[in-house]
Amino acid sequence: MKHVSRLIFALLVFATLTSCQQEEKKTPPNIIFIMSDDHAEKAISAYGHNLLQTPNIDRIANEGILFENSFVTNSICAPSRAVMLTGKYSHLNGLRDNRDQFDGSQLTFPKLLQKAGYQTAMVGKWHLKTTPQGFDYWNILINQGDYYNPRMIDMGDTMTHTGYTTDLITDFALDYLENRDETKPFCMLFHHKAPHRNWMPPPRHFDLFKDKDIPMPDNFYDDYANRSVAAAEQDMHIDDMFLHLDMKLHPNDELPPSGTGGGPPGFTDVNAWANAYGRMNDEQKAAWDAHYDPINQDFLKRKPTGKELSEWKYRRYMEDYLGSVAAVDDNVGRVLDYLEEHGLEENTIVVYTSDQGFYLGEHGWYDKRWMYEESLSMPLVMKFPKEISAGQRNKDIVLNLDFAPTFLDYAGIEIPREMQGASLRQLAKNNMADDWRSSMYYEYFEFPHGWHSVKKHYGVRTDRYKLIHYHTDLDDWELFDLERDPSEMQNLYDHPDYKEVQKELHNELTKLRKELLVEEV
Repeated sequence: MKHVSRLIFALLVFATLTSCQQEEKKTPPNIIFIMSDDHAEKAISAYGHNLLQTPNIDRIANEGILFENSFVTNSICAPSRAVMLTGKYSHLNGLRDNRDQFDGSQLTFPKLLQKAGYQTAMVGKWHLKTTPQGFDYWNILINQGDYYNPRMIDMGDTMTHTGYTTDLITDFALDYLENRDETKPFCMLFHHKAPHRNWMPPPRHFDLFKDKDIPMPDNFYDDYANRSVAAAEQDMHIDDMFLHLDMKLHPNDELPPSGTGGGPPGFTDVNAWANAYGRMNDEQKAAWDAHYDPINQDFLKRKPTGKELSEWKYRRYMEDYLGSVAAVDDNVGRVLDYLEEHGLEENTIVVYTSDQGFYLGEHGWYDKRWMYEESLSMPLVMKFPKEISAGQRNKDIVLNLDFAPTFLDYAGIEIPREMQGASLRQLAKNNMADDWRSSMYYEYFEFPHGWHSVKKHYGVRTDRYKLIHYHTDLDDWELFDLERDPSEMQNLYDHPDYKEVQKELHNELTKLRKELLVEEV
């Protein structure tokens, strides 16, 4: 009788385990896709830099995988977001620069997840000029959005909210998680404005970098010799930053003329700053003025010029930029804590990235757009406890083109053939994947319209070399050996020692343009 009881008990245990395993297989993972705007790898401590500590973004890296060679295919805000949604290059999804509108009728990964039974949500920066499609819930900033008291469109209703935008976006994201249908898996795109220009930190981080050393890049005073004329003809130099919008100086007759700021004709620095500052309420202005007025008075007293002015602008820019990043990190922590506290951590994929990289004084610059490393590189960390081992670092070339296929793969949805990226799932699980790409293609279109006067260009990057072609109003080529020249200071195009490398890169570039249907558009 005892043997029979034991057998029955064993069968019951086996049946229970089998049922649980089957249920687990039937439960697709949740997805939280966190994306900031213009976040440089150099401003994330997990990437080995010490400009600031980002403990919460680091948590994702430490509990999962950090990609060391993560790149954007078109380094500018709206085009990057369109690539992310569609898994297609800009020349195919139709959004080439920030003047274009996104064609929302296209196939996107949120639409496919929604069709498969996921709840889908978009909270924060959208920036695509059309109404979001494929989302059960959306609450988005208008255009670029503001740092204080933003206007947001909540499912068609426009509302103004009081508070700091990075915190508010997180409030709305947590509200969504709290009120979701718990019987369904969810995918939430949780996208921040920060640290986009004009870098306005919250009061809690005003003094975060006061009196702290912020080293200048070795090539801050780059003279752009030995490269294409494109490098010298840009308008994105820290020297030329606006005194009002960027440096937060109120208009004053004693101020020198403001810089060009890289702006198009008709853009007015004074009006832009008046609008940004004017959005604050009296309490916010009081906190702001208490911090910034002494800095501004000191500037008026000293009236720096030349090198002293350049370095003053660099310091002011970096303190505000890093303070804005610190607020993003605070709020990443809020979401990670929510997942842990509500038992969602184990079955939720969390990705942190940026729409592109950014210059923090390298080459004397700010902004993005170039195929040079600082703007091409896109931070990417990812965790999923069920499948991704902690503490991994990966050196393979991965792209923003890969997000859509990755999320579909994890959800068990067939990846459409029209998507040009590849799923990161095997890389994340095994730190390797069969037949992975050994090169990547880049394209940039916004010239001569728009900001910063960066020439149109396209190119190819391998693990060691990079070939760039500037075209339309010039015909220049650049070749860099990233192993010997990681800062890309010496153009080696037509150098006799690189004759074979140059030939191979041209062949690879031709092959990629054909495979990616560039020549057919």
